[in-house]
Amino acid sequence: MSKRMDSLENKLMPVADKFANNRYLLAIRDGFMLTMPLLIIGSIFMLLAYLPITGYDAFMARVFGENWMDFFSVAYNTTMSIMTIFVIIGISGSLSDYYKLERLNTAVISLVAFFILTPFVTSFTPEGMDQTFKVTGIIPTEWIGAKGLFVGMLTAILSTEIVKWVTKKGWVIKMPAGVPPTVGKAFSSLIPAAITIIIFDIIRLIFAFTPFETIHNFIYSILQVPLTSLGDTLGAALIANFFVGLFWIFGIHGADIVQSVMNPIWIALATENLAAYQAGSELPHIITQQFNQIYLWMGGGGATLGLCLAMLFVCKSQQCKKLGKLSIFPGIFNINEPIIFGLPVVLNPMMIIPFIITPLVLCLVCYGSMAIGLVPKPNGVLVPWTTPPIIGGFLCGGIRGALLQFVGLIISFFIYLPFIKTVDKQYLEQEKSYNTAPENNIN
Repeated sequence: MSKRMDSLENKLMPVADKFANNRYLLAIRDGFMLTMPLLIIGSIFMLLAYLPITGYDAFMARVFGENWMDFFSVAYNTTMSIMTIFVIIGISGSLSDYYKLERLNTAVISLVAFFILTPFVTSFTPEGMDQTFKVTGIIPTEWIGAKGLFVGMLTAILSTEIVKWVTKKGWVIKMPAGVPPTVGKAFSSLIPAAITIIIFDIIRLIFAFTPFETIHNFIYSILQVPLTSLGDTLGAALIANFFVGLFWIFGIHGADIVQSVMNPIWIALATENLAAYQAGSELPHIITQQFNQIYLWMGGGGATLGLCLAMLFVCKSQQCKKLGKLSIFPGIFNINEPIIFGLPVVLNPMMIIPFIITPLVLCLVCYGSMAIGLVPKPNGVLVPWTTPPIIGGFLCGGIRGALLQFVGLIISFFIYLPFIKTVDKQYLEQEKSYNTAPENNIN
């Protein structure tokens, strides 16, 4: 077993290292980290507007008036609805730091490049009419929200690479000594900005002569829709969660690596669900960011809160019981490093199977429950990842979502139980042998 583990580690570590240190994946991760607080705030405001409690909307209307939802919708529209702008700034800023470029100037150039590709045209149908009109000079929110996410990501990366290339060529205006640094930085970005704008304007013109008309339509039709459709499948969720567990077994933060690839897809799916939830329509997707974070990672990667409970209430060895007491509080807030490295789970052959299998079983149970309508699909609300179980389920799926999390905890408890009892027995025997050793006996 040890030889197999060593062999797998030797094969897995180089792959994980490439993913973990890829500058583009790191930049995408950092970009979404920048947006995450804003997206969570926007989601919570939308939840407060449509709280799943009978009579809530009527009560709010009586207290605050018929337009009480406007207070919450403004916060949503200035966060979730323009999320691509924040992602562009975050990705470009992260890459700028990597290349040692001027962070703010490069991020602004990337944002301008994105707006060059974005058609300043929006369509609307007046109430009571069947005819659709087009209005120019207006930035359409559909392309600066989730639908424009992939174009924004590609634009941020490409524009930053152009700025880096121009800067390394030395094609910058250098001001004489004594000029204020702010002025010097502004002029140094002049040529890189001009070349970036020209290149992206050419890209815009090329797509204007195609049937797609814009790069947004092209990327959304050819890339984003197929990827989001693939990401919405049960198979994709199972594969993603398998690798989360597999990376963690070797001490690599599996969620970070997998989410750097899958988060753009999962968040886009969650945004579509939230828009449908706002409109009172049927929620289109089961697999979203909340599906994984709320229902499958209770206690952290591997759904280890059930393991914490088993250690706390079933185990007899002092090592397991004390570790259970130390781990239960952070585990409630989905922090499981004490368990991962303290039990340990890392490189522990006895814990490999339950650690990988538990999220996969929960995935099948939760997906099936939502597919048959027993439990609502995630409503798209991006709650903080530290939200305790039951509360997170209620925010994303109401009472039935909370009950599903409770069932998931029971399932994870019983999956981990036979394995942790075996580990506990080993630790108990070690403790007994230590206590009976002659050097530990005091006469």
